[in-house]
Amino acid sequence: MRSSTPADLAGRCPGCYLPCALCLCAEVPRVDTRTGVLVIRHHKEAHKSTNTARLAALALPRCHILPYGAPGQPFALSVLDAPGTWIVFPDAPPPPPGAPPPERLLVLDGNWAQARRMYQRLGLSRMPGLALPPPSADTRRLRRPPHPYGMSTVEAIAGALSVLEGEEVARPLYALHELMIDRVLAARGRLSEED
Repeated sequence: MRSSTPADLAGRCPGCYLPCALCLCAEVPRVDTRTGVLVIRHHKEAHKSTNTARLAALALPRCHILPYGAPGQPFALSVLDAPGTWIVFPDAPPPPPGAPPPERLLVLDGNWAQARRMYQRLGLSRMPGLALPPPSADTRRLRRPPHPYGMSTVEAIAGALSVLEGEEVARPLYALHELMIDRVLAARGRLSEED
């Protein structure tokens, strides 16, 4: 299956990438956080309407997305060197005991194979991490993850912020994810998620 390109986006909202009739941009909450978020998004995710990093960036003023892996576009590794950065990833080593909370979270955005390759190629195993518990088996999905810890990017961000800043910070992001699922399924003409 080919990935979406900008030419495929006619009739879609430039903010949320959903069909204009189902745009959810006016319903995106503003979620202010102490913790910054840097998303490294695999270039093949950039134009997918199901990409949830886009939602996180719409809701979180301190969230920034950097592209990774596009042919001919080198990635500046120096962006990873900011002090106080933790990665949200299942295999990441925990921070040392007594470490202060992170100033910034690093989140990899892509399918499981893409995220694992980014983790390895960017040398992120040296970075302290925040591992989240696997999502419940009955969690609604637009894409079925091949790994038990798999979750959408906005879910991972919400989970990490819940741990660091409390459930009240994460709750609007989880609700936004549910709204997106409803809108994507409506765009597909389905009442329930894909099997």
